[in-house]
Amino acid sequence: MTAPLDTDTSVLKALRGIRRPATQRNRELGLLLFAVGITTAAVVLVQLGTSGTIDPTFLSYCGGLAGLALALHIVLRIRARDADPFVVPIATLLTGLGIAMIYRLDIADEVTGWSSLGLRQLAWATIAVVGAILIVVFLRNYRVLFRYTYIFGVSGILLLLLPFVPGLGLEAGADVWVSIAGVFSFQPGELAKICLAIFFAGYLVRTREALTSVGTRFLGITWPRARQLGPLLAIWGVSLGIIVLQRDLGTGLLIFGMFVAMLYVATGKTSWVIIGVVLAVSGALAASQVLPYVGARFSNWLDAFNPAYINGSSYQLVAGIFGLAHGGLLGTGLGLGRPDLTPLAHNDYIFPSLGEELGLVGVFAILALYMVFISRGIRIGIAGQDDFGKLLATGLSFTLALQVFIMVGGVTRLIPLTGLTMPFLAAGGSSLIANWLIIALLLRISDAVRSRPRVVIG
Repeated sequence: MTAPLDTDTSVLKALRGIRRPATQRNRELGLLLFAVGITTAAVVLVQLGTSGTIDPTFLSYCGGLAGLALALHIVLRIRARDADPFVVPIATLLTGLGIAMIYRLDIADEVTGWSSLGLRQLAWATIAVVGAILIVVFLRNYRVLFRYTYIFGVSGILLLLLPFVPGLGLEAGADVWVSIAGVFSFQPGELAKICLAIFFAGYLVRTREALTSVGTRFLGITWPRARQLGPLLAIWGVSLGIIVLQRDLGTGLLIFGMFVAMLYVATGKTSWVIIGVVLAVSGALAASQVLPYVGARFSNWLDAFNPAYINGSSYQLVAGIFGLAHGGLLGTGLGLGRPDLTPLAHNDYIFPSLGEELGLVGVFAILALYMVFISRGIRIGIAGQDDFGKLLATGLSFTLALQVFIMVGGVTRLIPLTGLTMPFLAAGGSSLIANWLIIALLLRISDAVRSRPRVVIG
């Protein structure tokens, strides 16, 4: 009677002790070194294309960032040996390409020293990777986040409200920036989306049964009770509030889209997606009629080449489109185009800047990197053993996917342009830190999935 039990126990322990072989871990290191090589080559081509010489100083700074990425790889081998092998190399490559293009724009604008955005982006990337390392080291079990569901929810709302605190908020386009002691500024909404993702995941785990099976049936849809439906309407209201008060259409859509996606994953009901799309579209249309700045974005989108707009509000959009067209199939080559002619080419329009110098082939390669990265994140969520990990990984991955869609769709005139940043590519420390924190969480969740496989013994 004891033999089968001992056999089952030994099988379970063996399965839990499975680790990827050394050859596979070496392939992971090879991917990371390949990413570092591509980014180094991009910086060198920028220098040769713009000045014909190589500046070893900036290359040494990039080498320091590459060393941190390798340090993260080593930490993963020690603390999270079963973490997803593709996440860090892709994030490193995208971050490096963004730094290379920002550096190229600095050269065009003749900006040097600490005033250069490329050097600042390197500093922010260093802080971001160090933050990811700290999370991997100290957050050994991501499930502890579930205990603080409502604390994260309150923290997310407070972060969104920080720009309204007297003395902190900055007047810079949309009111989404805060300044600390006048030394540095950051966008609290980037950290708020992580806090709210944790809150949504914890809340939906607690209320999933009520959302799927309890309520009143009306118009072919089972509507949950008010106390379960209330948070959905509250998030919709908060999203609209952000649009109205902060003049930030992008963050409002991002938060609401993240919640609807996680609601669909939690319940499996397509009706929630339909309701979410209807609420998002109706809210955006209402805002375009009531709020002048939202209406202007719609006008620029629908009639960008109108002479009444092209020399004013739609100039940036049209310049970005012409830049993409100038790149053609293979691009002008790094350092050989004129992406600096587009306003905010380092931020909102980093994607057309890369498209001009890398061409359609380069743009497709970048989008393929995003696609692989997001698919790995969703795969981590699908393979998760606990509902909280599934929802959190899926929600964070969908947030990045939606952000990429909104930005690429905006600069290519597929949808109205909103105030977001391209993940990992665009200049901005807040976004870069938040995205690398997401990387760390996905690594922790994927390690838990692989190191503790679900075993059914008959």
